[in-house]
Amino acid sequence: MWTDVVDLQGFYGTRLGETAAHVIRGNIRDHWKNLKGKSVLGLGYTTPYLTQFEDEADRVLAFMPASQGVCHWPRGGPGKTSLVDETKLPLPDYSIDRVLLVHGLESSEYLRDMLREIWRVLTGDGRLLIVAPNRRGIWARVDKTPFGWGHPFSRSQISQLLNDTLFVPMRTNRSLYVPPSQRLTFLQSAPAWERMGKRFFPTFAGVLTVEAGKQLYVPGTPKKVQSIRRPSLVSAPQAFQNTSNADRVSKSQQDS
Repeated sequence: MWTDVVDLQGFYGTRLGETAAHVIRGNIRDHWKNLKGKSVLGLGYTTPYLTQFEDEADRVLAFMPASQGVCHWPRGGPGKTSLVDETKLPLPDYSIDRVLLVHGLESSEYLRDMLREIWRVLTGDGRLLIVAPNRRGIWARVDKTPFGWGHPFSRSQISQLLNDTLFVPMRTNRSLYVPPSQRLTFLQSAPAWERMGKRFFPTFAGVLTVEAGKQLYVPGTPKKVQSIRRPSLVSAPQAFQNTSNADRVSKSQQDS
């Protein structure tokens, strides 16, 4: 079940959310050090992490699943977000160099369909980077943050899922060791928590970042899985800052 966009915005507007985003952004940058001339797609809720690539990548897009809702981004500029069906992306084959998936793996009910669709739009040497809650970490056990909702994963589970959908896992990083608390003392010491966590208890990280490439040569033809038809693409309106799932349901009931 997808977390509503309003709740996601609310979390990332807090000090805890800002701290988590800062830590994870650094981990993402460790994977992708230079994206000059590349096209980047964020799927799920990725806007807190895409900003660092705006002035570097050739093109940056943010796709938000219909069950999550959509918000305008970037603030004060032309919108780059769209409302989509995560199993039917409105992009041609081999059109994207990098795909960042955040708050997606743990939320989607159509995991394999979504990953196969990401495989389709990636270029031959493209890369997928998944940010997912670690099932052994404390963040997955606290439902006051988006990382505590949905289904957490272990490294081996993500690797198996990627192998099943024609990806090759390449590199895994761990981050977010600071406790999910709003206490200022914890938040201010987040860099120290990261250093200690990576050195002394790496398996208890809050999130895993797993990078994968495409498996281009496979025996046989994979079975095609039918997906539920949904609206494929809706641009985020300039006049509204966000549209939550609840707002859309309410409006639909009034119209009927």
